[in-house]
Formats: sequence, structure tokens, C-alpha cells
Amino acid sequence: MTTPPLEPLLSLDEALTRLLAAVQPLGATETVATFDALGRVLAADVASLLDVPPADNTSMDGYALRAADVPAAGTVLPVSQRIPAGVVGAPLEPGTAARIFTGAQVPAGADAVVMQEVCAAVDGGVRIDAVPRPGQWVRRRGEDVQRGSIVLARGARLTPQALGLAASVGAATLEVARRPRVGLMSTGDELVMPGEPLRPGAIYNSNRFTHRALVQAFGCDCEDFGIIPDSLAATREALRRAAERCDLVVSCGGVSVGEEDHLRPAVAAEGRLDLWRVALKPGKPLAFGELRRADGSHAWFIGLPGNPVSSFVAFVLAVRPVLQRLQGGAGKALIAIAARADFDWPKPDKRREFLRVRRNADGALELFPNQSSGVLTSTVWGDGLVDNPPGQAIRRGDTVRYLPLAELEA
Repeated sequence: MTTPPLEPLLSLDEALTRLLAAVQPLGATETVATFDALGRVLAADVASLLDVPPADNTSMDGYALRAADVPAAGTVLPVSQRIPAGVVGAPLEPGTAARIFTGAQVPAGADAVVMQEVCAAVDGGVRIDAVPRPGQWVRRRGEDVQRGSIVLARGARLTPQALGLAASVGAATLEVARRPRVGLMSTGDELVMPGEPLRPGAIYNSNRFTHRALVQAFGCDCEDFGIIPDSLAATREALRRAAERCDLVVSCGGVSVGEEDHLRPAVAAEGRLDLWRVALKPGKPLAFGELRRADGSHAWFIGLPGNPVSSFVAFVLAVRPVLQRLQGGAGKALIAIAARADFDWPKPDKRREFLRVRRNADGALELFPNQSSGVLTSTVWGDGLVDNPPGQAIRRGDTVRYLPLAELEA
């Protein structure tokens, strides 16, 4: 029997293009309190309800006055009023100064604030020891945000500082995308959970923990369908349950063509499956398809390799953009920055490689000594990946593309 020739390896960029072209945003939205919106993705622009600041105010403790009333250093002005933050003062009388505190509204008629460090209190007034310029230490109305302007755009993931900005323009609630429901499952009779006896030939299911945490870090709800026994019937039944309850089903392991790998025929029977050989190291096999539901709709399916580092890298590079897309985002890849290699990599692979590295005290990148796809310690030791093109050797001192893993929450 003649074995059919293998299809050419698919580039990572082409695989991502296919994924993002197929997967569409869920479209469902909900309104949540701004207090509770951390990590959510905006489903509508946030427009300011007011000018920020809403009126001219002072950025310093000091004295509000007319600059023209202080022609020379040493001028003494009577103090006509005291204006703490939260109090609106009376219009400033000509030839006087108002004692004012940071954040307080500048009174009508004043055009400058002199900070208290260059002033001295005298009987009934204040001596100004520096000639002011009009506008100094005054924050103008609307200089940060103007009423009606868009301060946060649809599709943005809400960071702590974004929530502060939303609150500053009066947004008590925000319209956000519904969290995608992601179903996770692992295949393999060799897998057991931590806390269970590790029988001969078994391994602990580390991928289950890594993937669950990644799903949550990317702003999605996770439903764990556990470890699926190595049988076609059990695999099909688990896929049917997951498809009915989830938007995306992610499996780990079982996407090869071995006799005990039942995931591939199970997905094909329950929907549609493409098995891609991606020119990626680690993480070559990647399955993508859809699972039919009883009502005629479908859930998306992504199958990842079983080796822990391969699975982690494939999740970061391929699943993360899909989760962004489901929430209405663009599905962007991790942003690479230029960094100096403090290592040699003389024998590159013909595939695009992602090497586990970390920054040292000099800001250069050190390489984990064992780049095997089964060495999970490398992902904890490292703080990023080097995105190395196919066939490219690296010499110490070369500039490389560094992907910080700190971006994984974004």
C-alpha cells in the first residue's frame, strides 16, 4: 500500500491567517459596572460625558492672581479668599490674591498661580517673590479630555489605567463583549491528576493546568471536561458535550495518526477537521475545525500537540489570537522587540523556532540550555521567546526578535 505524500509545511503566518479568517467575533455583549470590568474587551466606544478637567484648576498649592498685578518680585497683595479643593471661590477682586490648594478651581479673573514656595505670608497679605507668567500652574478646562471625545475604543482590553480613565469621564458602566466559553480536554490513558498515584507508564497532566490558566488570563471562561479515555466512543461523546456548552473547544494530544489517537476521527465524525503541519518548533501538529451542535450551529475546535512546551507555545501563538478575535479584537500576535543575544545558536532548524530565553542584568538574552519540547522548566525559567526565522544561526551579540511573555495577559 502506497503512503500518500505529506502536504508541505504551513507557515505560522499562513496558519494564523486561516484561523482568523474563519473565526468571527461572538457579537454578544453585556453591560457591567466599571468597577468589575478589568480584563474585559470593550464592545462600544467610551465617549466622555464632560471636559476633563471640568474647569480651570491649579496643579500647585499657592496663590491665584492676575499676572499683571505682580509687575516685580516682592510685590505684596492682600489675600481676599481661601479656596480648598472642592470649593468654588468668588470672582477674584482686582489687585488681590486667593490662597488656593492643588486641584481647586481657579477663580474667575485669575490667570496664574504662584506656588507657595516663592511666596511669603505678611500681615494681611502675601509677598510674591517671583514674577508670574499668565497661565502658569493652571490646568485648563478640557486640556486632558474634551466632552464628547472618544477616550477608549471598541475592541480595547480594559487595563487598570483604562478603568481609571473611564471613571474620570463619568462612565459608571461599560458595554463589553461576552466572555468566550472555552472547553478544555486532554486525551490519553497515560494521564493522571496530581494527588493520584503515579502508576508505571503514567504522567501527571500538566497541560490541563497550563491551558486553564492561559484561558483565564486571556479573559475567557473555562470549562474543563477532564481526561478523555482512549476510545473513539468516549472521545465523540466528550466532543458533543463540549460543543453544546462552549464557543471553542481546545484539546491537548491525540492529533497524530497513531492507532490510539482517536481525536482526529472523532472530530471528523462530529463536524469538520483540518490537520495542519505547521513549520514551527516546538509545536508542529495543529488541528482546526468545527463541531456540530444539535441546533445546526457549531463550536470551533483547536487541537494542540501533547508535549508540554509544544502545547504552551502553540497556545500562545495560535489560540491566543483566536480568543482575542472571539471577543471582538483584531487577533494580534505578540509584539516583538529587538534584543541582543548573549548566546550562540549555531545549528538552527529549517522550521521557524521559538527559543526559551530570559533577560540578564545587562538586558541581553540568555538561552535555556535544554530546548527540548518536553522541558517545561524552561517556560518558568524564561521570561520570553526568541522568534528565530528558519535556518538562521545566531551568534553572541546578534540582534534578535524577543517576545516578552509578560504580554500574555493582553
